[in-house]
Amino acid sequence: MFASKDAVELDESYVIHTYGRLPVEFVSGSGAVLKDAGGNEYLDFLAGIGSVSMGHAHPALVEALCAQAHKVWQVGNYYHEENRGELARLLSELLSTKTDERGVPVGATDTTWKTFFANTGAEANEGAFKLARRWGERNLGGATGIVSARMSFHGRTLATLSATGQDVFHKSFGPLPAGFCSVPLNDYDALVAAIDAPPAECGAVCAVILECIQGEGGVWPADLDYLRAVSKLCHERGLMLVIDEVQTGFFRTGAPFSFQRAGIEPDIVSMAKGIAGGFPTGAVAARAEVADLLVPGDHGSTFGGNPLAAAAGRACVQAMLQEGIGAHVREVGEYLAERLAQLPHVVEVRGAGLMRGAQLDVPIATPLVDEGLALASNGSYGLVLNHIGDSILRFLPPLVVTREQIDQMATSLEGLIRKLA
Repeated sequence: MFASKDAVELDESYVIHTYGRLPVEFVSGSGAVLKDAGGNEYLDFLAGIGSVSMGHAHPALVEALCAQAHKVWQVGNYYHEENRGELARLLSELLSTKTDERGVPVGATDTTWKTFFANTGAEANEGAFKLARRWGERNLGGATGIVSARMSFHGRTLATLSATGQDVFHKSFGPLPAGFCSVPLNDYDALVAAIDAPPAECGAVCAVILECIQGEGGVWPADLDYLRAVSKLCHERGLMLVIDEVQTGFFRTGAPFSFQRAGIEPDIVSMAKGIAGGFPTGAVAARAEVADLLVPGDHGSTFGGNPLAAAAGRACVQAMLQEGIGAHVREVGEYLAERLAQLPHVVEVRGAGLMRGAQLDVPIATPLVDEGLALASNGSYGLVLNHIGDSILRFLPPLVVTREQIDQMATSLEGLIRKLA
């Protein structure tokens, strides 16, 4: 593995150290393979934390971005522009898809979804909170409280941190905005109790926000029956159901969106990461009845949905559909789960599609990440891996990863586990 001396020194001197940098500098990539500044190659099983959905340097995205870069980059949201409306229509069609529990499309609803474009998942969730609270103001006597799940992650702005059900992210940043509380995932009775008698810091509840699979928390899935029960509860109580699809969306779990595997339809959906193949783009969509509660002046974003982002997003979603990426994810996702389950010291494999967590019975996840990169120094493919804590490996490869690449990764990882355990 290699990082240039200049890159390391400049980073150390001039960049705020909010990340513990690993000693490698990636300079190019193709599909699920990355290359560092020294020419070493790596199998990428993190994909820019799940954002490089269609692989590095996908030709359709490169072409779309280059073509748009020669025309116009930014005009501001006071004006119409190419691709933004077309992308919003594609999102409405994707969000209206009905699937079975595996994510296989079985039909469509007649719902029209409207989208606000932002830059990040955190911004998307901020927009979702605004929509939910406007709903509470208009329909629930001014209720503003939002219930999330413990071990969730919804972003790093102050409001999204408050919704994030992990105390480790809250340290030193209080006081956090009020109006949020969290209950254990998959505990229906605890959710009902929080709605019926909300904690003082939450107040009367207007919405529930959930991830179908908690990525940053350790790849913990919400039970499909639980999602169905929560959807029914929110509908009966007139509450907004917000599904955070920032990490699970855009075929990551095999369905266009993970909530579709439960056969439910939320009111608001936040998304980012895979929408534009790694180009910074976020979005919040809502059923038209809810979306229309926001009017000019209520929300905005200088760069949200700019011409480059809209072109990249439209090209990426079209490539997903044209290449039948959902079927591929379902097939190779099951294969990835099988290969991970066969590894020594892996006691559980969680998740769906190409979002998987491998639970280890030995605390070696951190050195496995380091040793995976170091494989490149021996003339082999290095491995780009990710750990959550000391005993969970999280796998978010590009959706175009192949069975052969999964085999190569699993064989190398098995050797590393045997070496370190």
